Amino acid sequence: MSGRRALALNDRRRPLRTALLVATGLLTVVTIVLAVVVSAFVSGLAHRYDAGRTVIESAFPDADRPAPAEDAEDAVNVLLIGSDSRARSDPDQDRAGGGRSDVLMLAHVSGDRRHVSLVSILRDSWVDVPGHGSAKINAAYSWGGVPLTVQTVEQLLDVRIDHVAEIDFAGFAGMTDALGGVTVESSTAFDARGHHFRVGPNHLDGAAALAFVRERYAFADADRTRVRNQQAFLRALVQRVVSEDTLTSPGRIRQFVSSSSEYLSVDPGLDFSTLVGLGWSLRDFRAQDLDTVTLPSAGGGTSDDGQSYVRVDRSAVSSLSIALRSDDVSGWVATHAG
Repeated sequence: MSGRRALALNDRRRPLRTALLVATGLLTVVTIVLAVVVSAFVSGLAHRYDAGRTVIESAFPDADRPAPAEDAEDAVNVLLIGSDSRARSDPDQDRAGGGRSDVLMLAHVSGDRRHVSLVSILRDSWVDVPGHGSAKINAAYSWGGVPLTVQTVEQLLDVRIDHVAEIDFAGFAGMTDALGGVTVESSTAFDARGHHFRVGPNHLDGAAALAFVRERYAFADADRTRVRNQQAFLRALVQRVVSEDTLTSPGRIRQFVSSSSEYLSVDPGLDFSTLVGLGWSLRDFRAQDLDTVTLPSAGGGTSDDGQSYVRVDRSAVSSLSIALRSDDVSGWVATHAG
């Protein structure tokens, strides 16, 4: 190739190289800007979460806890407590002001992060409360707050709880409104607190959601239907949170974090980085991967002092304990759902 032809070819290639360099530079700038924006957004979420939540400094019992399960070392067990504790008006933060836990669920996140199983425990379940003898399980919260509730559930299921999240009932309304409402499936028609719910899908705002999860007197089986409604609400909430409408709306995400944190109390280990790490590990999680089941019971009974209670099915609880410790809760749920 002659010098003149090579020079001409270089002249033609120069604009292309220049364009590529400019494009690469712009891409680098855009990447840096996006990184800064994302960092600022995440930092803002962290501030909202940390500023809003309350830390339960003594969330776990001091002794007599089950050892971590070797076959489920990557699984995570979170105890979810719904109550009327009004954390902001509890300066001692001992959660022992006489309130009771009206929602009690164990969330088991599988080690492979493919499933989350919610095991609801009926509030009237008759169990052994450490240091107090036999009683309804929700009495543990009244007698000893979160630590005694954790100890009672750990003893009942023979499984170690990794984290605790307590939310005041008002938080259910705040979370719902922050997401623009949720659509729940109701198994029965009923009226509660000025709201009517029909069989099938119901789009709820915060006030309606609160009525939906709290009502128990409208049902012949009282707490059983209420627990099913609470499970239906949480399923709808998860579906709404992971929906495209929410994930592509920074403002909605910020509002959800703020609304949730305001009524949330957690153990010291459930900080923002831990929460983000858990969320990232569940990035492929979808609402259909959420299993819900109620701790099996074996009829009812009456205590010596006249309390009506729910008798726990000890055989089923024993098999659930094995499933929890072997990280096969989804398999257990498949045979005990209902």
